[in-house]
Amino acid sequence: MKKFWITAAAVVITIFIIVSFTTRPDVQIIRSDSGKDYASEFVKDLADMDNRKGIRMYVEDEEISFPEQNPYMSSKGSLMFPIDLLTDTFNCSTQVYDSGNILIEKGTNSISLYVNSASARINGTIIEMSDKVQSDQGRLYVPIQDIAEYINYYFSMDYSQANAAMEQITEEVKLPERYDMRELGRVTPIRNQGLYGTCWAFASLAALETTLTPTENLVFSPDHMTLSNSFRLTQNDGGEYTMAIAYMASWQGPVYESDDPYGDGETTDQVPARRHLEEAQIIAEKDYEGIKQAIYKYGAVETSIYTQMTTANTYSRYYNQEQAAYYYDQEATCNHDIIIVGWDDYYPRSAFTILPEHDGAFICKNSWGTEFGEGGYFYVSYEDVNIGKTNVVYSKLGPADNFDHIYQSDLLGWTGLLGYGREDAYFANVYTAGEKEELAAVSFYATDNSTKYKIFVVPEFNGVESLNSRELVKEGAFENAGYYTVRLDNAIPLSDHVDYAIVVYIETPGSIHPIAIEYDADERTKEFDIKDGEGYISLYGRNWASAEKEKTCNLCLKAFTNNIGKSDAKH
Repeated sequence: MKKFWITAAAVVITIFIIVSFTTRPDVQIIRSDSGKDYASEFVKDLADMDNRKGIRMYVEDEEISFPEQNPYMSSKGSLMFPIDLLTDTFNCSTQVYDSGNILIEKGTNSISLYVNSASARINGTIIEMSDKVQSDQGRLYVPIQDIAEYINYYFSMDYSQANAAMEQITEEVKLPERYDMRELGRVTPIRNQGLYGTCWAFASLAALETTLTPTENLVFSPDHMTLSNSFRLTQNDGGEYTMAIAYMASWQGPVYESDDPYGDGETTDQVPARRHLEEAQIIAEKDYEGIKQAIYKYGAVETSIYTQMTTANTYSRYYNQEQAAYYYDQEATCNHDIIIVGWDDYYPRSAFTILPEHDGAFICKNSWGTEFGEGGYFYVSYEDVNIGKTNVVYSKLGPADNFDHIYQSDLLGWTGLLGYGREDAYFANVYTAGEKEELAAVSFYATDNSTKYKIFVVPEFNGVESLNSRELVKEGAFENAGYYTVRLDNAIPLSDHVDYAIVVYIETPGSIHPIAIEYDADERTKEFDIKDGEGYISLYGRNWASAEKEKTCNLCLKAFTNNIGKSDAKH
């Protein structure tokens, strides 16, 4: 009997070695009937061993960082990948419905999964995966090897080293020629701004809401965004997406519509933010492929158009009311914010009152009630002169308890730029820690595309000279401009009531002022407070100048801390 078990073990080990170096996505372990129970135990033991080591994952030869949710091996030997990270890691569309259904799309491939089930419907055909979709501490995980092929990747696993690798099968898959978020339950109800100049808030929040759909269908308050921010303005003064980002990034909002109903002329500052904005990507002007990618992956894109219309019942020669089709071809600049929820590359040019040269239109959501257009939606020609000039997608929204504390001095957000006439610079903010806290993340703006960064920490700030004793804790890059929260791989304990500093080196190609700042730029920023910050800038990271004293500005650089001992959701 002993000889039998030794033989069975050798067979299983040999099989694992073979599987470890396969390059096909249908990785599986083959068990003989005689060794079935033993193989099962061996697989579980090997999975436990790999989980103790910690899975290291490489995509296109680049190691992927998992600061929150680590992949893990299931007891059946399947690599379980967090569904939350599929979108960014593999450039696909991932929707989780409150029914427990999951939809993953890439090009023409459609993958339907079900929580706690190993059954999957792939392009209409039901298959059995190597393991079921699992839920762990409120997060969902999928056996990645079973779907790898359909999101355009080969999968391989070296079990002896706990290393997984994913490599693209072909060049990146093209987006569909038509896509409509309405058909996937990814939009929230149409609303009506009335006669107020609040389209910017309605558009920002409508776009934000789609970051959460279809898992959650929440409605946020434009009243609170327009009346309980740090800017000096009324609901008739208008606004823009940078103000929306500032309001949300500073944890002033968003709040639910039920917390602060629209149109009653009142607001309250006592309601805490119900979600925390962690990321808002700004898509380059007229980058239609980038806009489509953002919609497909994250949610609706907020943009602007010019229109002479102000309500659902007003007339414009640029708008075909019967077709709900709009095309403006003149020189007036933007005056109305809307959101893009889809596209149709073959939408007929004949639908417009003034004919563009080619077919194609964005599907847009307005804030003029359901009487406007197609139940509140309309089509804007790709050739409209203003559509797609300014674009933002609220790509990551965290729960209200994602961090315990926020340290900041830029409630107005990005209102200006600072630099030394070149594309790189250093900037730093100093804060005073509370009791028993650890630094978990920092946030700042990338003021243009392809920005690279390095984040340093000075755990005990003892004057400006101590900024030169900084410790590198994180580095990376952002593809798009925008507002980003960067979580540290390892939290840094802070001494009670002691000053600490965050230092960022930033490099933005083509820029001469790469640092985003808060300053008194116009009438809306008159509430600017120069006394609430201690910031420094430097060209080479050696000699430092005070942002407040010498540049009359605050730096857009926030710090987020957690109470030491806060539970960690890592697997």
